[in-house]
Amino acid sequence: MKKNIYNILKGTFLVSDDSFKSWRFILFISGLAIIMIASSHSADKKVYEIAQLKNDVKEMRSAFVDGRSKLMKLKMESVVVKTMQEKGISPSVIPPKKIKVKSQK
Repeated sequence: MKKNIYNILKGTFLVSDDSFKSWRFILFISGLAIIMIASSHSADKKVYEIAQLKNDVKEMRSAFVDGRSKLMKLKMESVVVKTMQEKGISPSVIPPKKIKVKSQK
C-alpha cells in the first residue's frame, strides 16, 4: 500500500511499460473535465442573461404603465376642455342632434 502511494506521488506509473493505458485514461478524464467546465460556464452565462432580460421586462412594463396612466389623464374631458379653452375653443352649449339620411329609392 505504501509502495503504491509512493509510485503515484513520484509519477512512476506514467513512465512504466504499461503507462499507455494510464495516459489514455488521464487524457479521457481531462477531456471530460474540460467539457464539464465549459458546460458550467455556458449555463452560468445563460442564467445571467435570463436575469438581465427579466429586469428589462420589469422596466419596460413599468414604463408602459406610466405612459398609459399619463394618456388616461390627457384623455379626461376636463383636461381636454381646459386645453381647448387656452386655444380659444369652448364646448358647445347646444346638444348634438342625430342626422337621419333617407334613401332615395
